[in-house]
Amino acid sequence: MLSRYNSRTANTPDSTHPFDALLRDFALPFNSAWGFAEPRSLAPAADIQETEAGLTLELDMPGHAPEGIEVKVENDRLTVRSERKSTRNPEQSGQLLSERRFGTFERAFVLPRTVDAGRVEARYEHGVLTLVLPRREESKPRTVQVQVK
Repeated sequence: MLSRYNSRTANTPDSTHPFDALLRDFALPFNSAWGFAEPRSLAPAADIQETEAGLTLELDMPGHAPEGIEVKVENDRLTVRSERKSTRNPEQSGQLLSERRFGTFERAFVLPRTVDAGRVEARYEHGVLTLVLPRREESKPRTVQVQVK
């Protein structure tokens, strides 16, 4: 038989015990040094890869509706914003564990001058948002033939 999950003993951010936040904040520097830091943000993990053609940015965003993902390029800044909505019924009882996070996030990246901001492409597939950031033509590597005289 399953026992009711006690979030206070798990030290989760949702805990309502008055001293949990104080203890969690006190222990945070020690926890992160040992790899025990708890996630505090909805911002997705990102991978950035550089190629001759430009940059590729991949963000893990499972559970986000593609039509709700906003990608904005303004000046030298690329911003990704989205909301992950809860699928839970607030009237539903009997919940034993809740670790998934819901809400709105916004993450921004400063673009290098070599990126052609007008040609950014985005696609969302299998919970991963992929952004292709092509290089400006004048920034692409080129080979110059040396003339020997």
